[in-house]
Amino acid sequence: MSNPILNEKFVNQEQVLQGEPMTVNGTIQVTAFLGILLVAAAAFVWTRFSLGYTDLALMLTAGGAIVGFVLALIVCFTRTKFLIPVYAVCEGLFLGGISAQFEASYPGIVTQAVAGTFAALFSMLILYRANVIKCTDKFRSVIFIATLSIAAVYLINFIGSFFNMQVPALNSASPIGIGISLIVCVVAALNLIIDFDFIEKGSQMMLPKDMEWYGAFGLMVTIVWLYLEILKLLAKLSDRR
Repeated sequence: MSNPILNEKFVNQEQVLQGEPMTVNGTIQVTAFLGILLVAAAAFVWTRFSLGYTDLALMLTAGGAIVGFVLALIVCFTRTKFLIPVYAVCEGLFLGGISAQFEASYPGIVTQAVAGTFAALFSMLILYRANVIKCTDKFRSVIFIATLSIAAVYLINFIGSFFNMQVPALNSASPIGIGISLIVCVVAALNLIIDFDFIEKGSQMMLPKDMEWYGAFGLMVTIVWLYLEILKLLAKLSDRR
C-alpha cells in the first residue's frame, strides 16, 4: 500500500546536511535488488509445487506470509534497514506459493497478472511524470482513506472467516464482486503515485542514503498488493466464462 516510511512528517524531519543523499536512481537500484530476491524465492516455492513437495511448499507459503507481514510492521515502526531484504524473500515465498496455486486452477493467469502489474506500474509512472495525476494533499488523503477502508473490510472478512461469515460478494465472481476487485485494483495502482512522489521528494530534500531502502520497501509493498489484486480479479473473470 502507500509508502509507510516516507510520510510528510518524516521528510521534513530527516533532511540531511552532510554525507551522500538519497537519489531516485539509487532507489531504483535497491528496488531491482529486492525484486531479484523476491523472484528467486518465488521461483523456489513454485518449483517445490511442480516437483510434488506440496506440504513443504504450503509451509513455506504460509510462513512467508506470516513472517513477511510481521517484518513489514517492524520495518514501518522501527525503520530497521537490514530486515528489508528478508521481507523481500518472505514475500517471494508467499507469492510463489499463491501464484502456483492460482496457476494450477487457471492456466496462464500468472503471466497475465505479471503483465497487468507492470502495465499498471509504467502507466502510473507515465501519468505521474507527465503531471496528469498530481500528488496533492487532497489526493493523498483520498487514497489513504480508500486504502484504509479496504484494509478494514479485508480484516473484517478475515475475522469473519473463522465463524463461517464473510463480507457479501467480496470473493465472488458476480458483477458486484468483479466491480469490487476493479475498484481495489485502481486504488492499489493509485498508491503508486504516492510512492513515486515520496521517492522524488525524498531525493529533492536530500534525505540520507539509507532512505533509498525504505523508498524501495514502500514501493515493493504496493507492487505486491497490486499483483495479488490483479490475480484475484483475473480469477473472478475466468470464473465468469
